Amino acid sequence: MPFVLTLLLAIGALVYTFAAGNEPLLGLDLQGGVSVVLKPTEAATTDQLNQSIDIMRRRVDALGVAEPEVTLQGSNIIVSLPGVDDPQRALDLVGQTAELRFRPVLEIEDPVLGLGPIEEENTPPEDVTAEAEVVLPEADDDGNTIRRYRLGPTAVFGAAVADADAVLGGVNQWEVLLELKEGAEGIDAWNAIAATCFNAAETCPTTQLGIELDGTVISAPTIQTPSFTRDQISISGSFTEEEAKDLALVLRFGALPVELETQQTQTVSATLGRDALDAGVVAGLVGIALVALFMIGYYRVLGLIAMGSFLVGAGLLWSIVAWLGETQGLALTLAGVTGLIVSVGVSVDSNIVYYENVKEDVRSGRPVRSAIERAFSEAFSTIVKADVSTLIGAGLIYWLSIGPVRGFALFLGLATILDLFVAYYFMRPLCVAAGRSKFLNAHPRWLGIPALRTEATTPASAQPPTVEVPS
Repeated sequence: MPFVLTLLLAIGALVYTFAAGNEPLLGLDLQGGVSVVLKPTEAATTDQLNQSIDIMRRRVDALGVAEPEVTLQGSNIIVSLPGVDDPQRALDLVGQTAELRFRPVLEIEDPVLGLGPIEEENTPPEDVTAEAEVVLPEADDDGNTIRRYRLGPTAVFGAAVADADAVLGGVNQWEVLLELKEGAEGIDAWNAIAATCFNAAETCPTTQLGIELDGTVISAPTIQTPSFTRDQISISGSFTEEEAKDLALVLRFGALPVELETQQTQTVSATLGRDALDAGVVAGLVGIALVALFMIGYYRVLGLIAMGSFLVGAGLLWSIVAWLGETQGLALTLAGVTGLIVSVGVSVDSNIVYYENVKEDVRSGRPVRSAIERAFSEAFSTIVKADVSTLIGAGLIYWLSIGPVRGFALFLGLATILDLFVAYYFMRPLCVAAGRSKFLNAHPRWLGIPALRTEATTPASAQPPTVEVPS
């Protein structure tokens, strides 16, 4: 029977879900995390903003953040990162413009004497002073040791980078393997400056090539050969594993086309997220309990069937949400929980529409069995219209909104589709089976249907007298 197969499907889905260890992926507001609003420092086109969003999404995916959300709201970019252990590090990597340049080192600061003077005629137009974290006796106010460099003009730009990976080198130190593109702006430009620095030419007297990222020298390796192959370049230094991986991550996914600044940052603690989840679960359970009391008290056996339909639908919904969270990164947010709670009313409405049609047919004199089988056609037409209206509303909300509101629409729509499936393949056949019971036909009150009232006949003696009028 269809309802048996539907029941087995729900049970099988739940068994698979628990056996596979799948569970719903919680969003930022339920498991904690960080959200930031980024704004371009200068006017940016829509294409530039969309390109920035694509790059930021790839960076976040590489960080391993579950269900990150990077969206465009006006000219602002909203980044939500649920469940991150180090929110500041993640935000720094996501919003970093990563303007990478390879520049010859003209001078290195002496810890005692500082930077010496450079003759004006030899100062390149792009000469700047940049900082790098290296090992020196002196330290800044935060305890970080720094060294200052004077750099020459840019020799190679970040666009020349084809790939970058962090590896553990042979001396048990982390390094970044750099791969450059072919051509004049790639490996050819690199080898030109490498030969200059290797020979300690005037334009690169220190034999070191500074790697500048957003005005900070992250490394200044000494050039040890005048020529490289494009996939055999190694950047080494005092890198920790995290620093090497962060550098490779930023280099690999390129620079953002616009410079962004933080407008607002919101951090949600894991405790607050758990409190929100607990409150949502309690609200859902209380609502379901009240609905169950009403349905069973008013419709008796039909009420039990209604709650059975709800449990089957809930089992299928849980399995689908858990599977999507595990395989597609779909996160369940507090707004999504709200959508699921609202869907309880949608599911119960379908049962009530059907049951009330059955009661009307029985009141009209139709037997219980016949009424149950006949009423579904008319009731299902109404159910479809109501659910389609809900789906249209959910679709419009999903299309027009951003952020967590889309989660509300998505889960409400998913639950509504399952309601149609369960109503046709579980509720209907189970009610038909119940209507064939001799006991329930003889006692319709157990279906929430009051017994029919038999109209009393008036005895002949009580008939009013007939008065004949003579013709």
